[in-house]
Amino acid sequence: MPSVLAPQRPEAASVVAVRAGSALPRRSRTLAWSYLAAAGILLAALAVGPSWLSSPLMAVAVLGGLAAMAYGARRMAAPGERGPWMCLLASAGLFFVAIVIRAVVPGAGASPPTSMALIPDAFALPGYLIMGYAFGSMLRSRRAVEDDPARVDALLVGLAAAFMCWTYVMVPSMAQTDLTPLRVANSFFPVFDVVLLVLAAQLALSGGVRQLSLWLLLTAAAAMFAGDFLFMLRDGAIADVPQHTIDVLFTATFLFVGAAGLHPSMRSLTAPQQIIVKDLSKVRTALIALVVVVPVVITTVEPAGTLVNGAVRAGLCVALILAVFYRVVRSNNSRARAERATRRRATHDALTDLPNRELLAETVASWGDRAAAEQLEVSLLFIDLDRFKMVNDHWGHQVGDELLCAVAGRLGAQVRDADLVCRIGGDEFVIALASPSHTKLAESLAGRVLEEFSRPFELSVGNVVVSASIGVAKSLGGAQALELIRDADTAMYKAKGSGRNAYALFDTSLRDQVRDRMNLEQALRSALSRGELSVHYQPIVDLATGELDGFEALMRWQHPTLGAVSPMDFIPVAEETGLIVESGAWLLREAVGQLAAWRAEQGPRDRPLHVSVNVSVRQLRDHALAEVVRDVLTATGLPPEALWLEITESGVMEDLETALATLDALHALGVTLAIDDFGTGYSSLSYLNRLPVGIVKLDRSFVSDVGRHGANESIVRAVLAMTRAMNLRVVAEGVETELQRDWLREQGCDLAQGWLYGRPQLPADHADLIRRASVR
Repeated sequence: MPSVLAPQRPEAASVVAVRAGSALPRRSRTLAWSYLAAAGILLAALAVGPSWLSSPLMAVAVLGGLAAMAYGARRMAAPGERGPWMCLLASAGLFFVAIVIRAVVPGAGASPPTSMALIPDAFALPGYLIMGYAFGSMLRSRRAVEDDPARVDALLVGLAAAFMCWTYVMVPSMAQTDLTPLRVANSFFPVFDVVLLVLAAQLALSGGVRQLSLWLLLTAAAAMFAGDFLFMLRDGAIADVPQHTIDVLFTATFLFVGAAGLHPSMRSLTAPQQIIVKDLSKVRTALIALVVVVPVVITTVEPAGTLVNGAVRAGLCVALILAVFYRVVRSNNSRARAERATRRRATHDALTDLPNRELLAETVASWGDRAAAEQLEVSLLFIDLDRFKMVNDHWGHQVGDELLCAVAGRLGAQVRDADLVCRIGGDEFVIALASPSHTKLAESLAGRVLEEFSRPFELSVGNVVVSASIGVAKSLGGAQALELIRDADTAMYKAKGSGRNAYALFDTSLRDQVRDRMNLEQALRSALSRGELSVHYQPIVDLATGELDGFEALMRWQHPTLGAVSPMDFIPVAEETGLIVESGAWLLREAVGQLAAWRAEQGPRDRPLHVSVNVSVRQLRDHALAEVVRDVLTATGLPPEALWLEITESGVMEDLETALATLDALHALGVTLAIDDFGTGYSSLSYLNRLPVGIVKLDRSFVSDVGRHGANESIVRAVLAMTRAMNLRVVAEGVETELQRDWLREQGCDLAQGWLYGRPQLPADHADLIRRASVR
């Protein structure tokens, strides 16, 4: 069963048609409208028909209403929600018994009442109590009791009704000379009607679904109140009210309660509702004004006569004024609470309940105003979780959220009460603190935070270890809050660039680096369209024969004002911004097209050449990479085995499953896959065995000192032995001397590239190399 039902249109009766596994009877709507039409005809006939027809019509109407209530309670109400409707049926049955007794037992219906009137009253009184209980149960089921303004407004209606009943029913009854104890007791019967009216008014005024059954039930309650009011006027000999009018009102009560129980929307009266407090409508405002003003006017215009009458009327007027005062106070308090809640939502993170960027900026700004005067140093620790995306990708966002909450708790335990821990982004946290400028509190705290992150976080999936990169920025006052946050963010990126799981202090040179990087990024965005990018090719040679085996295609950038931009500078920017996907595809097309042109110049007995192209981490995550490669091979006619695609170990391991899917698709095309910079990343045999690679490129850092009994010679021998066992070919990078070449050849290395064989150059500069059969 849903805990809250959203507000719906009146015609959407299907909202409550099937609840708790119980469907409504077929044609229930048709039955309800047919009954309502018959009820209207019966009431019309009873109101204007001949007097001899009144008793039969009233009997049919009352019995029909009871039958409709019984059918609705048993067949229409959802299981578990029949209680209020069974109570309404029971109260109607008691009222029916009271009516029959008044009609059959001599003296039971006499006016003024005799002692025989106690017999029907003994049935009517429990009927009022049970009906009140039914209304109260509906209020609790609909959660209407949570609507405080509706409760107060209903109380205002009740107080006004009580004032009218006291003034025009109870006081005149007790003022009669032939007053008996029975008539005094009967004069207090309107109290029950007032209580029922309060409950009915709260049902009407509270939020939630207001469908036909609710209005029918309220109409029945109004009819009963009017009938009882007129009955008391007639019974107390206060006014000459025709019995026929009272009979019509009581009959309408039975018919409308029955109609409310038959209509499919009756389930909305016992279904939980979403209570939404709205602005006061004009009608409701007028109602509140009316129920307050009328009693006050009557008290002022009509003399009380007796002290008791004056005291009761004054008491009821005071109660009305206090209720209005209570409503105003509660309304003001509710608005203040809403404003505080809105303020908190605007200044706090919804997931961790930590302050957000807005509150951080406000706090740092307020600290900055007094930092200079009190010689305080305002420090920010900008904390970013390393590889948090892998947590979300591997375990899902729910576990990611769990980790963020755990991080928030752990950070909060490391700071002082005066410090501020904030979450300002996905996996970004900031700790703000103010301390005397001669202390190194920020650095000490950064060290403790890194130490805390070395301990596993206990999550629902088990223990998870995640590191953090921290940037520290300080100010002695005068710095803008957003500038300090930006500086701490900049220092954090320095920590990430230094290998993660560390902290870095901000200095002004970092700001210059950020500016230069932004300028570089903007220039790079248009470099391809302006024709500033080019492809340079470095030879790859067979060590055993000295023959040219192929080329590695390398992207180069010649900017009109910056000059030749190092790949070490612009490739990371292209990778981070995603520009590498477009430029990498361009590099692939250029390299494959150039190789196809070179192979076309070769003779039939020349060694077939290959071209090796680097593939970035971003490209590996792009599911369209295999399609791009297929299209390029198809367009150029190049055999797939002539294309080598180089990947880095670290790039694959950042998202192993996605990378494996892309690599398998590329391998299925027939292209050759190579591990670049082998030895600098994970270098795990188990991972290497899982990857569909055919080439291993040994990083230049291992090649630089071979042939001179360097420390890395044993590592290179081990790598060569391992790759031979796995049927992989090895390319040694960075070969610059003949000594390195000869040593690698002796160890059985397959291929080599480096300045010994040629620098990366434009295609035209390799024309002679292509024409020669081999390179010695």
